[in-house]
Amino acid sequence: MADITIRVVDCYVFRQTDDGLKFLLLKRNQDKLYEHLWQGVAGKIEGDETASEAAIRELREETRLEPVRMFVADHVSRFYESHQDWINLVPVFGIEVDSAEVKLSEEHVDYKWVDIYKALDTLVWRGQKEGIQTVYDMVVNNDDRMRWSKVEF
Repeated sequence: MADITIRVVDCYVFRQTDDGLKFLLLKRNQDKLYEHLWQGVAGKIEGDETASEAAIRELREETRLEPVRMFVADHVSRFYESHQDWINLVPVFGIEVDSAEVKLSEEHVDYKWVDIYKALDTLVWRGQKEGIQTVYDMVVNNDDRMRWSKVEF
């Protein structure tokens, strides 16, 4: 029987610009699993961290950006890892920042700020596309769910 565990988070980092919302995409290093995959900020939950604490830590570690606003997106990604026989449920967060200056960690080799259409075209996995689309929809509609699921940091 497969184990179901919550061990990773996905974060879609965005900023407001004169040209609309821009999302941060990071390109994984070649020495990492899923090498050269474009993704949002993502990572493992460590120790007794909550998912939101892991999201903020990963944001800082992978980009050196600071959150301005953060909310739980109305989406949970899921995927199966055959080598571990795990089903992963992945909480998704929207994180607003006010700087475009990214300082990459060794996990990534490149980054870009893109609009939602380019993001959807660049991301590969269905869960990524659904996650970023949910964040986008919530932000552009000023959805009450952002207020109800606001993360304090």
